[in-house]
Amino acid sequence: MSKTVSILGSTGSIGTQSLEVCEKHDFRVNALAAHSSVDLLEQQVRQFKPDYACIYNENKFGELKERLSDTSVKVLCGMEGLCEIASLEETDIVLNSVVGMVGLLPTLTAIKAGKDVALANKETLVAGGKLVTELAKEKGVKIYPIDSEHSAIFQCLQGNKREQLSKIILTASGGPFFRKSYDELRNVTKADALKHPNWDMGNKITIDSATLMNKGLEFIEAKWLFDLAPEQIEIVVHRQSVVHSAVEYNDYSVIAQMGVPDMKIPIQYALLYPDRFECPTKRLSLTDYGTLTFEKPDYDTFKCLSAAIEAITRGGSYPCLVNSANEEAVRAFLNDEIPFIQIGEIVSSVLEEFEYFEITCYEDVMKADSMARAYVRNTISEVK
Repeated sequence: MSKTVSILGSTGSIGTQSLEVCEKHDFRVNALAAHSSVDLLEQQVRQFKPDYACIYNENKFGELKERLSDTSVKVLCGMEGLCEIASLEETDIVLNSVVGMVGLLPTLTAIKAGKDVALANKETLVAGGKLVTELAKEKGVKIYPIDSEHSAIFQCLQGNKREQLSKIILTASGGPFFRKSYDELRNVTKADALKHPNWDMGNKITIDSATLMNKGLEFIEAKWLFDLAPEQIEIVVHRQSVVHSAVEYNDYSVIAQMGVPDMKIPIQYALLYPDRFECPTKRLSLTDYGTLTFEKPDYDTFKCLSAAIEAITRGGSYPCLVNSANEEAVRAFLNDEIPFIQIGEIVSSVLEEFEYFEITCYEDVMKADSMARAYVRNTISEVK
């Protein structure tokens, strides 16, 4: 049972819940990394006593080092620090829950070091799916999904023959704007978009859920995680977030994984696989819910979802381009620079703005990332 875990993104929603799971099962946490939350990271270091602590924001390095000067922890910073933590010899599994493209290089570094990865960073597979999966295969490394939907699929595949899989069914909550028309979305506020009906997440992921980009990113992730063609992935809106996803086999049997909407369940499964033990969450009572509903998504209104699916269908640089464009557009929305509906318009426009090129190395990913971000910033400034 004893495992040593390094957690990237320890102060975020996934990170803090991961620490609850580690505490429950007496895992050794030997490294913690956060973006800029010095207060919470210091608390976590004092509670879990890791050997390493990293703050990604280099401007916060001095403050963190001073605060932890009475401890023996080695304090690191920046991308170099993240990658050092991702490749520690004594680590059994690296849990990557950072937000954004920053998560890709630490994931590749962990895999190169032969470390299994519990992955909650969507951008790793969206932007660099081919690089990551090919390297993991070469190194004999396992990637355990933490997204509730991908964890559900992973669980539904256990004990069955992979070649008998027909398709997967990704469930989506529909976000706070379920059944809203495109015109109705013109005047929604940031506060409206940050009110997710079922999940407690960080701002960026919550906005992605409101635009349904989150589901588009998961669509792309699923293609790489489970080696699927885009036509083998179906998205279904399921408001209650009880059925986390399902798998259809070639005899038309459908196997679903269910549970209360609590990320500690998939986190624990990734860290404990293949074992199952009591989880620090509630039990599911189907009678408390009474009714579970399923509907088709509105691809016309939620343009981000359509753009993500089109991007992975085209392949090459397009998934990275739409992902980076989305990151920039969401940042602009959260900073009150653009209205909500412009996120989808910007992300969609990237598909026509850039030509296809292959992603063969990390530098290719960074090239696509830089191109998309510059395009979005220019577009926003022109609108202003």
